[in-house]
Amino acid sequence: MTVGPWKPITLETYDTRIDDIDIRSTISEQLDAHVAVDFSLSHGERVIATVQIKDPSDQVIIGQNNLRVTSQGKAEFKLSKGTYEPWYPVGYGKQPLYTVEISVANEQGKVLDTRIQKIGLRRARIVQDELIDQEGRTFLFEVNNIRVFCGGSNWIPADSFLTTMTPDRYRAWLQLLVDGNQNMIRVWGGGIYEADAFYEICDELGILVWQDFMFGCGQYPAYDSFIKSVELEAEQNVKRLRHHPSVVIFAGNNEDYQVAESYKLDLDYSDEQSDFRQTTFPARHIYERVLPSVVEKFSNIHYHRSSPYSGFGKPTTDKTYGDLHQWNVWHGSQEPWHNWDILAGRFVSEFGMEGYPNIRTVDYWLGGNKAERFPQSRTMNNHNKADGFERRLELYLVENFKHAFDIESYVYYTQIMQAETLASAYRLWRRNWKGKGREYTAGALVWQINDCWPVTSWAIVDYFLRPKPAYFTIKRELRPYTVGMTRKEKKTFPDELSAADFTIETVLEIWGTNSTLSEKKVTLDVTSYDLHSSWSEKWTKDVVLAPNASTELFSGELPGEPKRTKLSEVPRTVVVSTRLLDDSGAVLGRYSNWPEPFKYITFPAVKDLGLKVSVGSDGESVHLSTEKPIKGIVLEVEGEDVQWEDQAVDLVPGDAQVISAVGLKGREVKVRFLGDGTA
Repeated sequence: MTVGPWKPITLETYDTRIDDIDIRSTISEQLDAHVAVDFSLSHGERVIATVQIKDPSDQVIIGQNNLRVTSQGKAEFKLSKGTYEPWYPVGYGKQPLYTVEISVANEQGKVLDTRIQKIGLRRARIVQDELIDQEGRTFLFEVNNIRVFCGGSNWIPADSFLTTMTPDRYRAWLQLLVDGNQNMIRVWGGGIYEADAFYEICDELGILVWQDFMFGCGQYPAYDSFIKSVELEAEQNVKRLRHHPSVVIFAGNNEDYQVAESYKLDLDYSDEQSDFRQTTFPARHIYERVLPSVVEKFSNIHYHRSSPYSGFGKPTTDKTYGDLHQWNVWHGSQEPWHNWDILAGRFVSEFGMEGYPNIRTVDYWLGGNKAERFPQSRTMNNHNKADGFERRLELYLVENFKHAFDIESYVYYTQIMQAETLASAYRLWRRNWKGKGREYTAGALVWQINDCWPVTSWAIVDYFLRPKPAYFTIKRELRPYTVGMTRKEKKTFPDELSAADFTIETVLEIWGTNSTLSEKKVTLDVTSYDLHSSWSEKWTKDVVLAPNASTELFSGELPGEPKRTKLSEVPRTVVVSTRLLDDSGAVLGRYSNWPEPFKYITFPAVKDLGLKVSVGSDGESVHLSTEKPIKGIVLEVEGEDVQWEDQAVDLVPGDAQVISAVGLKGREVKVRFLGDGTA
């Protein structure tokens, strides 16, 4: 039975009750706050109302008493900058929550009803300004005058059986998001309007919420009775969510304009006046008439017609306006993940890559059936619902890795593939956040953080809240300070008429990012290694990372890689390790750039690596060091799982790493890495 009541039902008796409250805060550019509290009563009886605003320590900071009300009441308050604490997204400040308390009493002083609502005071805007040096406009979120690069995830229902979701499960998921250095979550339009606990926890943790209306990947009718139902559902949810400081955008649907484009339905973006109910895309009436009017009437939250939606007369695939679902890696044209830089949009609200979950999760769904414990088995296929997943997984594997097919190896290689793919996207797109007027990419939301059942999917954390390696590589790319690199081959001909003679030069580019609001002086530490000899080269440079932006740090020839004059000349296997060091020598960010595809690398014998893996004296940490560069270390143990601090680690000589491992309890640690002899 999938219909009927599925949430708690209560029966209340009353004489007069507060039917509805509408608390709107308007914050000026100077951060002065105006708070309007409107409320309505169930009866027209004359009552006396009290409205108070309490700070996070439950102290009354302002209020109005003895308000004489019949059916509608209103109280207004002004709070100048400095007299209250603004709410900020995680990483930019605190998340103070204020309490608005409304009480109504009769003439004899008997309290008839009290309503309490938590609010946060913040100024949130979507900025779509013209850009310097590039076509199009920004699509960025600004909170309290701070432009925020939004690194986050898409959210689907966290269980196929919604009644099993508890506040504790929501908190565990959302805490994982914050612990992974993410600051935004998108509630996908193909799911549900989430439970109150979800948004309350986002308020507490400082997670920005992109909220879709629940229309997804389809074409909806617009006849009168359906529109009335849509209006009611939208009104109820806007009223329920409007007081949450975390909710910064309502989007009309998920991919419905994209579907209309693909089926060539009536969609003239220059036409804003027609009755769209008379076209082959009637749902446009919902997204451009019904929903925006509901949002405008009942909230101060920004409305966006769809996700993706470009606006300015552009199709949803336009990369210079609005938000973009970039599925030409995995879906679409199945581009190499190395092309993320040319696939960038102004705000990439969906992109992804599949990877197997933790081997414990795989064995859970196998239920002990060893005959099905291989990648192509029927049971495995039943636990992957993506169309064409076998071809696509193997396409990206065979293009990039020499890999094995035993299930442990297949789990490892798909996970490393996912980790490399997604980290590359965040790294390259964060580079595009170049400062005011040059926010060429202002956000990246991976599809997806979670699963609703044990399955192989695009999720970076599986159903049992076990993070995949991709979770950790994304976490590294969203640290306050990061360093990135690309290597690209540049072919030069002596003149425009010659094709036989040329030189191939490998160009290395290095940049750093800084999400804090202050410039940061750091040392750029760069070491290049030849994987097959003892050659190495090191240089350092004092640099300044611009605040809330990326900074270009180096562009030049790849050290140790000679110019080539023939395509048949095999380039040297040069690995470049780059770190950002503070004044004390602490590592603020690190990244190793390897030649790709990895399948062409002849890795050194394991015995020649000098790899050392030891458990710390506390039994809850792992110490790693090596004498040769190693790519993609994943740690594992037998038995009960461990909460790892990091995974998919690249290790180089002279840069030992210590990884926290809560729950390790001194057990032996196993390691997997590229070139570990399994393929």
